[in-house]
Amino acid sequence: MAMPPEVICGLEGNEDAGIYRLTDELALVFTADFFPPIVDSPLHFGRIAAANSLSDIYAMGGKPLMALNLLATPADLPKEVTAAILKGGLEKAREAGAVIIGGHSVNDKEPKYGLAAVGTVHPKRILRNRGAHPGDQLFLTKPLGIGILTTALKRQLVKESDLDLPIRAMETLNDQACALALKHGARAATDVTGFGLLGHLSEMLSDQLGAALDFASLPFHENALAWASDSVFPGGAFANREFYAAGARIRIPLDDLHALALFSPETSGGLLMAVAPEQATALAADARASGLALWPIGEFIEGRGITVG
Repeated sequence: MAMPPEVICGLEGNEDAGIYRLTDELALVFTADFFPPIVDSPLHFGRIAAANSLSDIYAMGGKPLMALNLLATPADLPKEVTAAILKGGLEKAREAGAVIIGGHSVNDKEPKYGLAAVGTVHPKRILRNRGAHPGDQLFLTKPLGIGILTTALKRQLVKESDLDLPIRAMETLNDQACALALKHGARAATDVTGFGLLGHLSEMLSDQLGAALDFASLPFHENALAWASDSVFPGGAFANREFYAAGARIRIPLDDLHALALFSPETSGGLLMAVAPEQATALAADARASGLALWPIGEFIEGRGITVG
């Protein structure tokens, strides 16, 4: 069934959110995301889940407008835990300038939380995941390794207090990253979440466009690669590798475990953006001036697939 002409982004293209045109100058961005706790603190969990949900709007170049809570809880979960989760989500929504106007809850054996969120975007300023050109520089705005570290937490190999910086990164909105991407004319963008770095990068490519990454330039949270060397991975890393590895040509000097780290799921990760070479220096300077973390990690190339060296 064909989509109506008002649908700018729908089921096709693996985009981060759906976009519906209202006028020539205004479109709605719509997305939904929720998941089980990845940290013990209900307040941090609420903040992380909300930031992760809103990230899809920023990845499309939009501004969050409003959201609905999506909540599942066991019947015997203490009310103060539920309240803390919702408080964390409310804090992030307010920080983003959005309002939470309701929601829906169900009973479930395991808690789950997230948002169904709506934002706005100018139809001519949408950031899609396709559109990069050979030679475009590839930038990332948050470190990698969240899935590895939260798996270590689940296995009681680390304490939550050891993950202060990764938790802070997950709670950080991608609003600044979105603003800089738009200011410097990013040709493509996506956020790095459940499919891992290589999975989401794969969705930015085509049969004629590949990417070359410099492993030494990739930012990882402290101790993430050490735990990777000890085979501490979430199950999603293996599923991602199985699905995406055919399009990723990973060559020496990476060992198998470090290569697997590039497929490991992230939560509320940074924006991955393609920027024309002539804009790269100005983008980096603006990022430094605004205090935004930004790493140049490679470039887009003619060809097919992903090469990591």
